[in-house]
Amino acid sequence: MRAIITGDIINSRREKSDVWLPSLKKVLNQYGSEPKEWEIFRGDSFQLSISPEKAILVSLHIKSVVKQNKSLDVRMAIGLGEEKYSSEKITEANGSAYVNSGECFDSLKKHTLALKSPSKKFDSTINVMLTLSILTANNWSSTVSEVIKTAIENPKMNQKELADILNKSQSSVSEALKRGGFEEIMSMNDYYTENVLEI
Repeated sequence: MRAIITGDIINSRREKSDVWLPSLKKVLNQYGSEPKEWEIFRGDSFQLSISPEKAILVSLHIKSVVKQNKSLDVRMAIGLGEEKYSSEKITEANGSAYVNSGECFDSLKKHTLALKSPSKKFDSTINVMLTLSILTANNWSSTVSEVIKTAIENPKMNQKELADILNKSQSSVSEALKRGGFEEIMSMNDYYTENVLEI
């Protein structure tokens, strides 16, 4: 099973692409190589192939990178399923993971993150959790986004160590994580990783 994340940048035309594109490429590069595992197309859309258990955390990581720019956000759909045909370019590959990702993306409407897998029961539970998590994540400030990005990239670090990297006080890091609902969002991700491989 693979996870395919299809996404696009909200309000991308409000900013020059050199404001957000390098940081988007940098975060995608942490999860694979271009263009086999990820690709940016139509200027502000992207697709990324990763292992299923990482899908939600990676989506939140991408969101924390994009939302460091106040005027931008990102819309993403996670498709779980098979990769029947692998190509040199991810945008030419296919299988149920790609179909689920595309269909989920087309049905996003007001939501900025959702998931579609072969199991409707799994989807309904996870999508309720995602909707609640994203209510908080959609309001991340650039400061909260930066702290959450650093926490995701350094999972073994405590708040004191994160504060040292960010050149902030430990109390401001703690406050940013609290405002961003980091602990609750990580609990949701733990539930997802424990259950996703049983689909």
